[in-house]
Amino acid sequence: MKAREEKDGLVINGVIRISGYSSILFVVLILFFLLREGLPALTNIPLRSLFSIRWYPIEGYYGILPLIFGSLLITLASTLIALPFGIGTAVYLSEVAPPWLRDLLKPIVEILAGIPSVVLGFIGILVFAPLFRKMLNIPTGLTAFTGAILLAFISIPTIVSVAEDALNTVPHSYRQASLALGATQWQTIWDVTLPAAKTGVLTAVMLGVGRSLGETMAVMMVTGNAPLMPLHLNSLFRPVRTMTATIASEMGEVASGSLHYQVLFFIGITLFLLSLVINITASLVSTKARQRSERLLS
Repeated sequence: MKAREEKDGLVINGVIRISGYSSILFVVLILFFLLREGLPALTNIPLRSLFSIRWYPIEGYYGILPLIFGSLLITLASTLIALPFGIGTAVYLSEVAPPWLRDLLKPIVEILAGIPSVVLGFIGILVFAPLFRKMLNIPTGLTAFTGAILLAFISIPTIVSVAEDALNTVPHSYRQASLALGATQWQTIWDVTLPAAKTGVLTAVMLGVGRSLGETMAVMMVTGNAPLMPLHLNSLFRPVRTMTATIASEMGEVASGSLHYQVLFFIGITLFLLSLVINITASLVSTKARQRSERLLS
């Protein structure tokens, strides 16, 4: 019996190990495919033209800077909008809300996470775009700001779920000790609970940023898809185009192996690297925060 259990344990460990290695293999294969298809653009197009501010492939202009900065503008704006709402909702669910209300709100947050992005895109076109056009008195409501609002709606459920789980892992004795020393509930939340869950909260924020950066349909539907360089603050209220929207809207119309095709894959490489940098940064910061906490506890 014991030998059979050991054998089953070895099989399970092997399956888990293979699953872990396969995920790394898939990422490497994706990167290899992107590099194979996209790197020829560096040899066929001068870097000065590739990293210029004009994107008009029909005329031979392949400047990707408007696409990069358009993606960064919308991602940053959506993160600034989603961060207080996401963290605030997670704190409320974990620390303040009564159990009956928590049981009611958590499924609502999960349902919001399951709404298809194309549905939110339709809502953005029919509701938010006309509303913002009238409120802000701008020529069109299909702007970076509208896209940022929708991306905030998309990323908030991810931030709430992960951040709440991180807050729930904080030992209850931390809260009891703080309250016993005379701190109020909000002082305990701000000075004890949130710092203790900082690693998980940061992970939640990074996942939200990655969710915003990789979103395609909602952004493509409500941002106007104009490859304009966002040079000023008011660019937030003008049409922009993102890297994901460019790939989704143009990849099906280009000839395989053409110059336009190669540039689109090079945009995919850029998007992949940006996501990789975000994940590595989050991992490094989380690791340092965890090591610092372990040193303080020891």
